[in-house]
Amino acid sequence: VQLQASGGGLVQAGASLRLSCVDSRRTFTNNAVDWFRQAPGKEREFVAAITWNGGATKYEDSVKGRFTISRDNAKNMVYLQMDSLKPEDTAVYYCAARTTANITSRPVYKYWGQGTLVTVSS
Repeated sequence: VQLQASGGGLVQAGASLRLSCVDSRRTFTNNAVDWFRQAPGKEREFVAAITWNGGATKYEDSVKGRFTISRDNAKNMVYLQMDSLKPEDTAVYYCAARTTANITSRPVYKYWGQGTLVTVSS
């Protein structure tokens, strides 16, 4: 497994968590990276994306203003800061590296990570 997501847990509504995605082979510094999530019984959905250098980001509408994606290429890490968590944010969260550096083209993913479970209680 090349990408590994971590940082999930059980929190109450309104709390914060920071997820991390590490690239064990140190190869995604030139690639855009996305976060996805999949709730029980639902399809996987896009959450956020960041360009190779962190210069641009985009978010799914329901997380705008609450979640922040960032990266530290020196550490081969991408983060997802999640604030004001809601029960509907409960899901397994995954990171994936695109084949491209930008986030403007239709995404094609080269690597997926194992997910981390986030559970938000009301």
